[in-house]
Amino acid sequence: MPTLICDCNKTMPLQEKILGAALDEKLILHSSLCRREAGAFQQAIKGGDEVIVACTQEKRLFAEIGQNTEGAVAPIKFVNIRETGGWSRDASKAMPKIAALLAAAHLPDPEPVPTVTYKSAGRLLVIGELEPAERAAAMLADVLDVTLFTQGGTGAQERRYPVLSGQIESLKGWLGAFELNWSRSNPIDLDLCTRCNACVAACPEGAINLDYQIDLAKCASHRACVKVCDAAGAIDFNRAPAAFKEQFDLVLDLRSAPAFAQHAPPQGYFFLPPSPGEGGGGDMHADLFTTLVKLRDLVGEFEKPKFFVYKQKLCAHSRNETVGCNACIEVCSAEAISSEKSRQQIKVNPNLCVGCGACTTVCPTGALTYAYPRASEQGAKFKTMLSTFAGAGGKDAVLLLHSQEGGQALVEDLGRAAQLRRANGVPANVIPIPVWHVANLGVDAWLSAVALGASQIAVLTTREEAPQYRDALAAQMEVAQAILNGLGYAGQHFTLLRADSPTQLDQQLAALAAQRPSTPARPATFAVAPEKRATLELALDHLIEQAPARPEAIALPAAGAPFGTVDVNKDTCTLCLSCVSACPASALQDNSQLPQLRFIEKNCVQCGLCATTCPEDAITLQPRLLLTPQRKEARVLNESQPYGCVRCGKPFGTLKAIEAMLGKLAGHSMFQGAALDRLKMCGDCRVIDIYSAQNEAKITDL
Repeated sequence: MPTLICDCNKTMPLQEKILGAALDEKLILHSSLCRREAGAFQQAIKGGDEVIVACTQEKRLFAEIGQNTEGAVAPIKFVNIRETGGWSRDASKAMPKIAALLAAAHLPDPEPVPTVTYKSAGRLLVIGELEPAERAAAMLADVLDVTLFTQGGTGAQERRYPVLSGQIESLKGWLGAFELNWSRSNPIDLDLCTRCNACVAACPEGAINLDYQIDLAKCASHRACVKVCDAAGAIDFNRAPAAFKEQFDLVLDLRSAPAFAQHAPPQGYFFLPPSPGEGGGGDMHADLFTTLVKLRDLVGEFEKPKFFVYKQKLCAHSRNETVGCNACIEVCSAEAISSEKSRQQIKVNPNLCVGCGACTTVCPTGALTYAYPRASEQGAKFKTMLSTFAGAGGKDAVLLLHSQEGGQALVEDLGRAAQLRRANGVPANVIPIPVWHVANLGVDAWLSAVALGASQIAVLTTREEAPQYRDALAAQMEVAQAILNGLGYAGQHFTLLRADSPTQLDQQLAALAAQRPSTPARPATFAVAPEKRATLELALDHLIEQAPARPEAIALPAAGAPFGTVDVNKDTCTLCLSCVSACPASALQDNSQLPQLRFIEKNCVQCGLCATTCPEDAITLQPRLLLTPQRKEARVLNESQPYGCVRCGKPFGTLKAIEAMLGKLAGHSMFQGAALDRLKMCGDCRVIDIYSAQNEAKITDL
């Protein structure tokens, strides 16, 4: 797999020998690979191996050269080494970082995953005042089938598009499958209306506007409009309100308030409120033309990856219609996740899912996992980059996780500012890593990265992230930091950055690069597992082994803690064991030989189902990470003497449970005398006693 590097007209101090040694490859340094030295690129792509081109500036030009090169069959990957480090103030020290970026590019692409399909025939619904709605429709009608839903205003005289009116009851769905439900109470039937304007002229109160809706608050029931509309018969004040439903593929919403309140609306829905700065009251938003271009392209069949995998048997959401963990539902900005507690699961709508992965980050059990890329593939990337960085002489590696859109643009802007001597640029020990969304990596990935050799993990957020994502990431970082500090690793290892400009990012990265938190003396060699809990155990085992301190337990924050114990109040617990059946992680267990409640702390995910289920409210959660061997062993939380049947002696319950039952029922009229004594018998003896008793009333005696 040949690698082509270029110092971009000698603006980067690349050292090909150091980079070649790190990649185990002989590299040739170019200065004008996209121009005078394009022959080297053409020669490389004639082979069968994948070609790595260390340039993203001229991707389009390289693609054109490849198309015009006879015998060019090699696939090409592009990697940015210029804005990410080659143009920084300390670029001469950035060879380990650049080697790491190139090494990551040599990794195979993620394995294919199932896809979600959208089909759009171009049926567009435009909601808003007539004038801006018609202007938008005029720019789209040549490729889309446009329908307007009028919300007042003044429209054109000519009826160019179907017009609906009334009260919108609901709008739901996604690209290719929007459903509009509305009711029509307007006395004017827009299908019969000829727009002759006779009613507008005849109405003495001015209750009818050129959107052909009657303002009933102004109407004084003169009915002059009915008389002048006699020929068309479009106006009927006695018409009963009717409900309607219609399907659309796309929605352009020009109202002041959106139909979807969530941060990430469904794909195919575009919200552009009136812009007060441009006149308000119906003027179109400044971003209208960008949106119109997107709408014109949304006709046909589209696919996206199915970003998640859900394993119900691991889910801690509910048991017996009792809700425990709700983390994924609360964090989802697309409202794609809903509760199905009757089926002991959650439901994820793949059509609404935008692939942010926040649900997988906050999931304590790993029931929801991110699929594209998979955890093992992302882990392999971290491991490759960190080992290459260290092998090339790099120290104190900082992984900067950023999105592929806003975050990527900000990093590139910072690189250009550094080239112009307006900023320091990305420091030599900071490795930018683009991800689909910064919310899809959490405590398991971060702790693994530290175990594999990272000094710090920084997550860059911009205005594109939902507020609940930043809160969730901050909570996860607090947990991860508590673990490392508890193990004696000094310093701040996890940082949540918020930047909206290159200047802000430059200042924060400079402060970050200057920190030197302590890390394990020896990096780990494990491979990240597909399962979240398995990865956490691997990372923790290595971090604990290398830890400067080993306390018995580390207290963790309550929010987002994936580990902990449960405390049982032995005075109120009756050992009914309802908590055992509710526990989704098999942390709470019974003993088939003795009345015991046992607990394996390693399995506990702190979902709270046990505490919610307990009828005596005898259970409380205690977030912590236990470091002693007892963490993986079953220990007894509560036990009791068995209660033997007073007739045959066979144990059938616990002493405390039977005594509690007797105490509650002793005053009940149905449980007096012999009936109360039967509660002290096992099921078999209770039946025998009922049928052998002489003073019991029988149905045959009545």
